[in-house]
Amino acid sequence: MGVVTPPDFQQMLRGAALRVTRPRTAVLSAVHAHPHADTDSILRAVRRELPKVSHQAVYDSLHALTAAGLVRRIQPSGSVARYEARVGDNHHHIVCRSCGAVADADCAVGEAPCLTASDDRGFSIDEAEVIYWGLCPACAARESS
Repeated sequence: MGVVTPPDFQQMLRGAALRVTRPRTAVLSAVHAHPHADTDSILRAVRRELPKVSHQAVYDSLHALTAAGLVRRIQPSGSVARYEARVGDNHHHIVCRSCGAVADADCAVGEAPCLTASDDRGFSIDEAEVIYWGLCPACAARESS
């Protein structure tokens, strides 16, 4: 197995026609390091690298990175917004009803089957969002004991 090199965040920003700034680079790094993190968690991670970064700089960076398609914003019902670096595919999420843990779930069958609606009502569909709900293994074990 080959060596996995970390993403070049500066190159990713340039490739998306975004200015390379320390807050954007730090936010992108934090999202890659902490999949499905909420804004406060990302802020804490960024402040480990840039202690004086403002809330607004992190919010602005998340907005710019999401708009550029470098990160994806998800918001399961009843939850705060969360961010992930897995973009460009049609994966879904599994959310624990008890602790709120979030995990990725690939589509169950074939190539992005969820993009084919039984009736698209004339819409040109380019994304589907499916959220599976249940209990994570730890919470299920606690409830069964």
